[in-house]
Amino acid sequence: MALEAKNIRANVYVGMRYWFPFTEEAIEQIKRDRITKLVVLPLYPQFSISTTGSSIRVLQRIFKEDAYLSRLPVSVILSWYQRQGYINSMADLIEKELGKFAKPEEVMIFFSAHGVPVSYVEEAGDPYKDQMEECIYLIMQELKARGIGNDHTLAYQSRVGPVQWLKPYTDEVLVEIGQKGVKSLLAVPISFVSEHIETLEEIDMEYKDLALESGIKNWGRVPALGCNSLFITDLADAVVEALPSAKALSASTENDEEAEYDPLRYLVKMFFGSILAFLLLLTPKVVLAFRNSLF
Repeated sequence: MALEAKNIRANVYVGMRYWFPFTEEAIEQIKRDRITKLVVLPLYPQFSISTTGSSIRVLQRIFKEDAYLSRLPVSVILSWYQRQGYINSMADLIEKELGKFAKPEEVMIFFSAHGVPVSYVEEAGDPYKDQMEECIYLIMQELKARGIGNDHTLAYQSRVGPVQWLKPYTDEVLVEIGQKGVKSLLAVPISFVSEHIETLEEIDMEYKDLALESGIKNWGRVPALGCNSLFITDLADAVVEALPSAKALSASTENDEEAEYDPLRYLVKMFFGSILAFLLLLTPKVVLAFRNSLF
């Protein structure tokens, strides 16, 4: 609808990596429709080799094997965490939720992002951590411009398995904050744009209970962006801006994100991306059960 309002006539396809409708199903429909140009818009604000990178690798493999798709002009939006529409949308939601506290100025803003293994960042060159920190900096700058100067912190959630993930961990930080005497906390899911098990169960139930047990008295949570009108309009703008740069996917991906790393790093990324893909194939309940058995 936002694209139509901008006089852009476009077919819209939804493809998911690990559930229906799968990416492969969306691509089959694209082939049937014989479209002439494609913009790939990952719903991950920040780039990671395990999320956007994984999706791009799937697209590149499928497109290379198909005569029609290999010639289709494609533009891939690698990340959009720094777009002003997204920053303003997040600031709007945070400001609104702060207003629900009796003393908004005393509330700590707690950004919780989905974690990734440390090896992704240190060995494979994943920019996720840097982009996440820059994203939060931009949001806090926007809030400061509105006269909101609350303390804030960042932690990483949803770790799985015995390997070391990005720190600090959300559960450990919540305990520390409570022990330091923080009484009011506003949780902000920063790497999620829709509600799902990691917001509705992990944050709203597990982490809320832990926070209250740790001495925090007043708990709030910023909702996911969902269909926030400013956010949606900005995504539509991103699509329009990406259209002129469309070119064959096999050529564009080789010259863009992957070109920043040498062949050895690329192999490492492929390896770790495959591991995460296997983990994410597990159902949410299995993942939670596995995680709870380890920690």
